[in-house]
Amino acid sequence: MLMKVMQNDNIAKADESFLPREEELILLRITGVDRPGLTATITGVLAKYDVDILDIGQADIHSTLSLGFLIRVGEENSGRVMKELLFKASELNVNIRFIPVTLDEYEDWVNRQGKNRYILTVLGRKLSARQIEAVSQLIADQDLNIDGIKRLSGRASIMHPEKKNNRACIQFSVRGTPKSHEGLHRELLRMSSELEIDCSFQTDNMYRRMRRLICFDMDSTLIQTEVIDELAMRAGVGDKVKAITERAMRGEIDFKESFTERCKLLKGLDVSVMREIAENLPFTEGVDRLMYVLKKYGYKIAILSGGFTFFGEYIQKRYDIDYVYANELEIGDDGKLTGNYVGEIVDGKRKAELLRLIAQVEKVNLQQTIAVGDGANDLPMLSEAGLGIAFHAKPRVVANARQSINTIGLDGVLYFLGFKDSYLDENAPE
Repeated sequence: MLMKVMQNDNIAKADESFLPREEELILLRITGVDRPGLTATITGVLAKYDVDILDIGQADIHSTLSLGFLIRVGEENSGRVMKELLFKASELNVNIRFIPVTLDEYEDWVNRQGKNRYILTVLGRKLSARQIEAVSQLIADQDLNIDGIKRLSGRASIMHPEKKNNRACIQFSVRGTPKSHEGLHRELLRMSSELEIDCSFQTDNMYRRMRRLICFDMDSTLIQTEVIDELAMRAGVGDKVKAITERAMRGEIDFKESFTERCKLLKGLDVSVMREIAENLPFTEGVDRLMYVLKKYGYKIAILSGGFTFFGEYIQKRYDIDYVYANELEIGDDGKLTGNYVGEIVDGKRKAELLRLIAQVEKVNLQQTIAVGDGANDLPMLSEAGLGIAFHAKPRVVANARQSINTIGLDGVLYFLGFKDSYLDENAPE
């Protein structure tokens, strides 16, 4: 027998006022092939009997529907409602189940509304059952419950895989309090390394849905090179500069010290070499698509680089970027580099300061900011931003960043922001 809830009707009758009325809580589960008008037909029956809908949810996977309603209906009408719904389900060729819900069960659901909500995004070149099983098991081990699963990436063609970039992404909506945030982060790092996936675990709040400012490192992030190494090769000191660069990116030496040393080695290089390098920069996979989407949806974009303004400004013109802060090489009257720099060095500390400054100018809360970088000198701004993403980064940076992308291109950032491929118009670059 269905659970009965006693409730005052609050409707005065001719000869009796506030007559108690018996009600039932029923969970409707409808499955089958989806078609236009199905939800309208079902709710039409419910409306006919003035049914209250307490909860509703729908998922559609390859035209297979799963639709649920939690309804409150007067006992005098519950039988009629279920009978009509069964007839409609038969006409629509779908299955329907009626599950009684107790008042205690419903109140338990209500009380769970206050629990913490998180978004766990998983992406890679492809996603297998093994990878998804590992992630979902970790969710269970942390005492979190999965409320919903959504695919963000577009469907890939099996017959013509070359038509689109090879990438896959799903998003878990989870609820609860993790047993250990540190343990969860550690396990996600381990799985990312072993299973060739990237994972982002974010608090599901309004800030996550309203990011407004994104700051990028330039070298080895927006472009697939370190421009100072390119300059050094032209100057014949490539090995010396590259060794210093790698030590700096690993955090083994102070960035300012390494920057000064490398600049001195470039003395005498003609400025025309810089123009030639700028015109042939190797842009990172996914940059065109990422920039197109960010500009289309109104994000403010900044380059905060330990590299050089000459190259940052070249990229700025290409993508209509709002801010560029980098280092200025001194050029002599003879058109050659002097080996010195002009102004303050943009190191890790300065990057974090600039992120805060731009956010203030744009009137953006820090929780609405994003930072993306690959080196140790990016860690301060990755920590400062509401969403810090290590991109194809050094091990130390990955270990200390809250989120990381190592399996796909820079447009993977869009999935961490909640974009679905289906949201993007046909003009978006692939």
